[in-house]
Amino acid sequence: MRHFIKYIIRRLIFIIPVLLIPITLSAQSSDAYETAKKEIVQQFGSFLSLFEVFPEHALPGAWDNFKQLQSPENAIPPKYRELMQLAVASQIPCDYCIYYHVAVAKAFGATDEEIKEAVAHGAQTRHWSMVLQGNQVEFEDFKAEVDAALKYMSEK
Repeated sequence: MRHFIKYIIRRLIFIIPVLLIPITLSAQSSDAYETAKKEIVQQFGSFLSLFEVFPEHALPGAWDNFKQLQSPENAIPPKYRELMQLAVASQIPCDYCIYYHVAVAKAFGATDEEIKEAVAHGAQTRHWSMVLQGNQVEFEDFKAEVDAALKYMSEK
């Protein structure tokens, strides 16, 4: 009987902490979610639907990523960052993203002409990507051609 009791106690020593992990993580996740939500409201004046529809357990990480990529310390200035994202959003296409990135790009000083050009660059990239991919141009050959063309142009 003693051995049986010791056996049960040993098992419980391992099982109880394992059972408590989800409870602890849930509390931490809830705190992190509330912190992220509070920061989002402070940043935007409301809890935007793009964050509201995101899974609660994943929102703190997504918000941290969002803040890091929007940081003023980034190498790419905000206006150019938004124009790049607009070019991508236009090619997906994503109406929500397009609206957001046009509005934010304008807030950072982008002109209508710069917005048109960003979209055109996105379209041009998609066009040539389709031409190259559709015709199955060998990637290593293409890289060699581009390198040779850049060398030629730099020597002109």
